[in-house]
Amino acid sequence: MTTDAAAENPRGTRIPLQGTPRKGARPHRAALGRHRRAAGPGALRRSVRRAACAAASVLAVAAVPAPGATATTGAVQAGASHVEGRLPSGAMYVMDVPATWNGTVLLYSHGYTPSGAPNPARNGPDGATDSLLLGKGYALIGSSYATTGWAVTDAVPDQIATLSAFADRFGAARRTIAWGTSYGGLVTTALAERHGARIDGSLSLCGLVHGGVANWNNTLDPVFALKTLLAPGSRIPLTGLPDQSTATAAADALATAVDSAQSTAAGRARIALAAALHNIPVWNQPGQPRPAPADLDAQQANQYEAVKGLVKVAAFNWRQEAEARAGGNMSWNTGVDYARLLGRSSVRDEVTALYRKAGLSLKADLATLDHAPRIGADRAALAWMSRTSSFTGRLTKPQLSVHTVGDALVPVQTESALLRAVTAAGTTPLLRQAYTDAPGHCTFSPAEQLAALHALEDRIATGAWRGAGPDALNSRAASADPTTPSRYVRYGPAPYPRPYDLAHPADRP
Repeated sequence: MTTDAAAENPRGTRIPLQGTPRKGARPHRAALGRHRRAAGPGALRRSVRRAACAAASVLAVAAVPAPGATATTGAVQAGASHVEGRLPSGAMYVMDVPATWNGTVLLYSHGYTPSGAPNPARNGPDGATDSLLLGKGYALIGSSYATTGWAVTDAVPDQIATLSAFADRFGAARRTIAWGTSYGGLVTTALAERHGARIDGSLSLCGLVHGGVANWNNTLDPVFALKTLLAPGSRIPLTGLPDQSTATAAADALATAVDSAQSTAAGRARIALAAALHNIPVWNQPGQPRPAPADLDAQQANQYEAVKGLVKVAAFNWRQEAEARAGGNMSWNTGVDYARLLGRSSVRDEVTALYRKAGLSLKADLATLDHAPRIGADRAALAWMSRTSSFTGRLTKPQLSVHTVGDALVPVQTESALLRAVTAAGTTPLLRQAYTDAPGHCTFSPAEQLAALHALEDRIATGAWRGAGPDALNSRAASADPTTPSRYVRYGPAPYPRPYDLAHPADRP
């Protein structure tokens, strides 16, 4: 993808993963040089206002390059600051403040970092965008979060503590904007709902704005269909995974069944059905040619790759980590009508055509799903996920949420779930949503990201959403960075298949 890394997991499957640490020196650091502040022997300790104003330790960074970076020997921009530190939680933070700070601080929440992966502090989505923002005078800050995985209970307080540490060191910002990508969009939306007094607005990019419960339900549905239709006699566990080795074995077993099914017309139709339950688009990676509307084989082949990625990591390994935090299985499919879910899917017509082409009965397969043993949620685990990771829709400050239309990992229909919650809460004037005609997860260009930021800033300054439509956003993008593309389009996503939010009590099982 354009700005996000494609991480390779230990078992060799390449999947789109927001939050992969960037290797080497960051471009904007090379451009700005490093104005590092000496802290003397040990760590320089300054008080920060986190909860009860706990102390945060600022690392000695006077002459020590960041991990993977090299010291800059060129001219240093006078007054520019780069600060790294550690919060009482153990999370690291990083702050970059340009010499000509414009008074706005951008609090960046990074994407999902798998358990055991390196977890550096990050204060921007990619080097090119970071460099443009620093050049325009924005201060960039962010933390690592104290833990990896489904870390929302650490991420939200650690981000607030980072904001407090910034104010303690540099003074109060004129304007504070929370923003984040992928899982960081969930963290950003949580910050917007729970700490609205600390920010002036929020920007979610390719975010899990449907919340945690909806996310794990929507991850369960496709693998339930795959197991039921492709491996009906297997004992592959879909939930209640006690450890990572069990999760890996389950993922491998189901992936093998998917690979085998891809070799037959009936198997390909069934894989497309599973993809439809997750709303996996037929064009979902930057390297894929966009399939023609009638090219069913190319459409399904693209979905097959995305289904494999979902199975090999998120549906099992990432689920296991989340279940461990929640204390059990937080998702269910009891009472789910899969024919109804398919009818609401954005790719239902493709599924119908592939079944017809294979000479297979879609009605019969849906009946098989209806009669298969279902999975219930553990009440305590569901309550934990609901409490920590679901949304009320009650915004108090403007939020702009942006999505690519070709996202297979966090499908664009999540935006429908967000709008549903915000509408129920009566705060729709504070929300705007925008879409780029691009495949992949978080594949925004620097121009598109800056355009979204400037549209949000206008809303904060004027109290009205002006210049937030696709034509205006493309114009903003061209002005902000004419060297990278802008692909904003008018778009309306399909309904989210199984929404869950705190504004609708009936969502609970």
